[in-house]
Amino acid sequence: MLDNDNPVVAPPGVNPQIPAERPADTPKKSRQAKKASTVENIQELGTTDVPTAKSNVHVMTIIGQIEGHMVLPPQNKTTKYEHIMPQLVAIEQNPEIEGVMLLLNTVGGDVEAGLAIAEMVASMSKPSVSIVLGGGHSIGAPIAVSATSSFIVESATMTIHPIRLTGLVIGAQSSFDYLEKMQDRVNKFVVSHSRISEKKWKELLYKTGELSRDIGTSVGGKDAVNYGLINEIGGVSQAMNKLQQLIAAQKETKGLKQ
Repeated sequence: MLDNDNPVVAPPGVNPQIPAERPADTPKKSRQAKKASTVENIQELGTTDVPTAKSNVHVMTIIGQIEGHMVLPPQNKTTKYEHIMPQLVAIEQNPEIEGVMLLLNTVGGDVEAGLAIAEMVASMSKPSVSIVLGGGHSIGAPIAVSATSSFIVESATMTIHPIRLTGLVIGAQSSFDYLEKMQDRVNKFVVSHSRISEKKWKELLYKTGELSRDIGTSVGGKDAVNYGLINEIGGVSQAMNKLQQLIAAQKETKGLKQ
């Protein structure tokens, strides 16, 4: 409602019906909004919306516990195999993606799901490189060796142990036979996709006295390379350089064939 007794007088040359434009404020408000958005993303998601350069490499993370057919509690950090498998198919079909980098920090999880992921990575036509960061335990080992080339940081570890069922006694012969066959599948996969010998792998697998109340071995970064389980010690820079070398080599091979 206007106060007719005290009319608003516009300055000379300014139409009071048209709002005054303030172009100087627009960039400032835009910067403030972007800054606020970035801060919010850091607080909520641990990420920012900083644009990244286009890359020919797809980075995939295998973290926490590998979730299979059973849904884990929401407080668990998980990698869902039904999310990873379609991604791998999409990568295989996308001509703009020339290589895959796998970042692993996993405690293991569902054996069939982990082995399925490993088999898919190994069967891709595009080069892949894996890096074990923190840990590549249990079924994480086959995923680590499934890549074309594998790296591990010196401080990381890999726990190698036989397949088990939550510590319960296996009463049925069929259950025992199933686990034995599954273990054999894991053994063959690891040995065929790494430089480790079957004898050494089984020695680490069934070693007693090292893991408290269990059998198996905890292998550090240097030992994993010395045993032939992992190819090299290195981090992101070394792994990326290796991946680009593999991509270049594949392009050269295709060029020669053509």
